[in-house]
Amino acid sequence: MKLKYNIIYLFFMAVFLSCCNKKEAPSENSEEKIQEPERKHEDASQTIASLTEEQIKAVGITLGTIEMKELTSTIKANGLLRVPNNNKATVTSLYGGIIKTINIQVGGFVKKGQVIATIANPEFIQLQEEYLTVNSRITYAEQEYRRQKELFDNDAGAKKNLQSADAELKTLRTKKASLLRQLQVMGINPGKVTNGSMRSGLVITAPISGTVSSISAQIGSYVDISSPVAEIIDNHSIHLDLQVFEKDLPKMKVGQIVHFKLTNNPETEYDAIIYSIGSSFENNSKTISVHASVTGNKNGLIDGMNITGMVSLDKKTTPAVPDEAIVEADGKFYVLVKTNKKPEIHKEEQHESETGNHEDNAVKTINFEKIEVIKGSSDMGYTGITPVKEITPDVKIAVKGAFFINAKLANSGEHEH
Repeated sequence: MKLKYNIIYLFFMAVFLSCCNKKEAPSENSEEKIQEPERKHEDASQTIASLTEEQIKAVGITLGTIEMKELTSTIKANGLLRVPNNNKATVTSLYGGIIKTINIQVGGFVKKGQVIATIANPEFIQLQEEYLTVNSRITYAEQEYRRQKELFDNDAGAKKNLQSADAELKTLRTKKASLLRQLQVMGINPGKVTNGSMRSGLVITAPISGTVSSISAQIGSYVDISSPVAEIIDNHSIHLDLQVFEKDLPKMKVGQIVHFKLTNNPETEYDAIIYSIGSSFENNSKTISVHASVTGNKNGLIDGMNITGMVSLDKKTTPAVPDEAIVEADGKFYVLVKTNKKPEIHKEEQHESETGNHEDNAVKTINFEKIEVIKGSSDMGYTGITPVKEITPDVKIAVKGAFFINAKLANSGEHEH
């Protein structure tokens, strides 16, 4: 009897489970059918945007066409600003002494021969004293030589006395020439050295014209020939050392224009002209140094600054649009093309348009489709493009304000369904 009830129980359970499965299956299919149009709507809303004339006017959207422009292709290269060694100078003193004054500041411009510092040393007085003493001894030696020569000519003097007087005079004259030159190197006029005008201080002058890049000494410090006082750089001869990869070397030519910007200050653009191309790799790398002299504006350029340069190559005619007409999204580039296609209307929006205010239907709108392009070279505010799919030459595109259209597309892509 118990077996009979168990069989009946199992039969009804099987029938119940079968009914449940039949009901659940359609719900899964219906869910897939509902989700499918939502995905289509999402894709459509991300590629086509609809704007009213008021919106277009408010944000300043301007329409234009793809133009054929002669653009210069470029190669990007990094490098450094350099000044040749013959346009750099380390200022030193030829004589030891204590710094008394410093007349320069870092960043200031000095001319060749300009006094930049003064030093003092009691030994400078001794040198001037020695010069005056030698001058006096020469006067006496000349008199003694003339006397001995006169005696010898009259057979009244010994020849060795004449020879001794001649040797003494020559020695003193040699000593005077040496002291005179030393005084001139020190910046002292030997003709103005007197007992009452001996100087204890000397001047240090700039060996070249240029900008003071550093000052090593200070007032009261001792300097000698091995102690640098300051460094001067003539930035007028500054040039670029560009590091060009091996694959781009055949494209490099002397005379090409380089537009470059400072890595830490990209707002200002400078120009240079290639004058020399290296013939060996730099520091075991696969780059070759290409040298270019800076032309025009050089304000703010300092030896050792990092730069990013664009080397201008040959020009070619290519389809191009203003730089502002290209927008970027998800690592790709697009232009916004005027189209007759319409964005798919969401169900709630469609219901409101059918039952709601009919005045909205009278508002005139313009639709834009986002079409992917591949960017080419840029020059004079235009960039060459290659559309992924064909764009007819007469089609209108957003050449100004494309950013706002792309923003609207992004907002519509985030719409919740």
